Amino acid sequence: MSKALVLGGGGPVGIAWESGLIAGLAEAGVDLGAADFILGTSAGSFVGARLALGDPAGELAAPILAEADRPRQPPAKAGETPRPAPDLTPLMKMMQEARSGARPAEAVRADIGAFALAADTVDEAAFLASFGRSFAGLAEDAWPERGFACTAVDALTGAFQLWTKDSGVGVTRAVASSCAVPGVYPPVTLKGRRYIDGGMRSSLNADMAKGHDLVVLVQVRGGDTAGPAAEAMAKQLDGEISVLKSSGAQVVLISPDAGSAAAMGVNLMNFARRPDAARAGLEQGRAEAARIAVAWN
Repeated sequence: MSKALVLGGGGPVGIAWESGLIAGLAEAGVDLGAADFILGTSAGSFVGARLALGDPAGELAAPILAEADRPRQPPAKAGETPRPAPDLTPLMKMMQEARSGARPAEAVRADIGAFALAADTVDEAAFLASFGRSFAGLAEDAWPERGFACTAVDALTGAFQLWTKDSGVGVTRAVASSCAVPGVYPPVTLKGRRYIDGGMRSSLNADMAKGHDLVVLVQVRGGDTAGPAAEAMAKQLDGEISVLKSSGAQVVLISPDAGSAAAMGVNLMNFARRPDAARAGLEQGRAEAARIAVAWN
């Protein structure tokens, strides 16, 4: 039986929760890292790449839990002006429009790309350096030997991009592009083009995992789960699940339980929430293990 794991987007807090969830499941005997194919979008691309590169599932949460014992950032230097928090209101409106069907989604994503290209963010080199620390020791063109793919969007055209071992790019830059939240991080250059967060198409892009017998979806939710935006996301996910089921796949969905949602909070970019999110993920993973094991083990 061919198994696929699909990890959705959700910012730094989502990385923490997914890492905790996967570690908790592993502790209870369900190793999602044993998937034949791992697909990641944004936060999920980071977690998925770590698994595909061989990090033990049960050890993913430990470094994040340790963040509780140290400051996230050193004090600002004298005379240094902190970068103001970006206004992501335009991004949220465009993402909702892309899912509404009012205009072709690719055209709206091109507008999102223009927003990303014009935004005042850290420069691309600094952003890539932060990923370089996480993927230290890898060659620039390295890609996991195991089945792994991650998603991005062309910042100029809005076209969807699925990065695989056959794309001719390195996993570090590919993951960075998948995590390049417009307005927060810079678009990432690969093969002469600029790319942004794959979550601009879908938070999961689960339909890209068709062709496998079992697909486990890990969906990160933050903030309110009601309203037009949430309804549009739910409709999109239902469509992606339908694609998988039509291809013959059994689909298992994991979403944050009440404790995890409370631990993550509304702002998934809040680094201070990461240890609590990882801890909540661990607890949920242990609690969910019996349900997931029925299909996975």
